[in-house]
Amino acid sequence: MYICLMNKCLLFSFLVLLAFNVNAQTIVTDPINNGTITIEKDERIDILGEKMLAYNINLAKSVRSGRGYRLMLLRTNDRNMAMQLRSKLLQQFPEHKVYMIYQNPFIKLKMGNFVDKDEAENFKKYLIKNKLSPGNIYLVAETVEIKPPKEEEL
Repeated sequence: MYICLMNKCLLFSFLVLLAFNVNAQTIVTDPINNGTITIEKDERIDILGEKMLAYNINLAKSVRSGRGYRLMLLRTNDRNMAMQLRSKLLQQFPEHKVYMIYQNPFIKLKMGNFVDKDEAENFKKYLIKNKLSPGNIYLVAETVEIKPPKEEEL
């Protein structure tokens, strides 16, 4: 017990002596107090920034989203068949987007951004008539991309 108390006293005295011996860092002042910085940049960076801003503003104006319809063309676990149908639709109908969605274990193939239900029904009838889809085609209500009319773009 006496040895334990002695060790604690030695440790305490060592720490006290160490604390007196420790010096804080000294503040070093900068000999140049009133210096100036010159930044040289290329003017093309500002031009590029303005072009990117204009592009992003136009992009935000050109595509909106809203309630609409898509056609569910295929639900399968055969990836090759889904890819073949997708490529065939993209070639024949470049103006319509084709969405390929994987939900384990199925691949779903949806097509179009139809705002009007009648337009979607007419396109569905056209696809069925020309036998472009191997199975049934369903009309699905979804949030779709809506492009503004041409006169609004100007």
